[in-house]
Amino acid sequence: MFGSARAPVGTPAYKKSFELAKLLSTNGISVISGGGPGLMEAFNKGAQAGKEGTSVGLNIELPFEQEPNKYQDIELEFRYFFVRKLMFVRYADAYIFCPGGFGTLDELFDVITLIQTKKIQHSPVILMGKEYWSGLLGWMKKNMLENKYIDESDLLRIHTLDDPKEILDVIKEAWKE
Repeated sequence: MFGSARAPVGTPAYKKSFELAKLLSTNGISVISGGGPGLMEAFNKGAQAGKEGTSVGLNIELPFEQEPNKYQDIELEFRYFFVRKLMFVRYADAYIFCPGGFGTLDELFDVITLIQTKKIQHSPVILMGKEYWSGLLGWMKKNMLENKYIDESDLLRIHTLDDPKEILDVIKEAWKE
C-alpha cells in the first residue's frame, strides 16, 4: 500500500486507509507500507487491528519526515529508494495507491511501467479515491492515450475505487486467475 507521509491522523484519507488495511488483514492479507507516518501509519495500524495479516514497514532513511511508525510486525530500513521499491514489487500481489505526493506517484508509475513491460506479473493496481485520482487519469487519457504513447490496455490495468470492500473483491478475483 502506498500513500502520503503527510496525511494527519483523523483525516478522511487516514480513516479510509486504516479501514481498508484492517479489512485486508481481517481477511488474512498482509500489508506492506513505507513504514513511516501519515497514511503509511494508517496502513500498518489497520493491518495490526485486523489481526490476521502481518503488518510490514519498509522504511527509508531520509533527513526529514520519515521515522518508522510503531505499528509494524516486521520493520526493514533502506538507504536507497530503488532497493526499497524492489522489495515492494517483489513481495506484493496487489498494489493499492491512496492519495499522496511525488513519492506516491513515483511508485505508481514504477509499478505500472514494470507491469506494462512484463518485468513483474500482472497484479491489480488499485487507486483508492476516485475524486483524488480522476484528474491524473483524465490527463493520461487525453494526452498519453490520444497521442498513442500508451495503449488502452495499459489504462485498463488500473482500478479506481472508493469502497474498501470493492477493493478486497478486486484482489480476491485476481487471485482466482
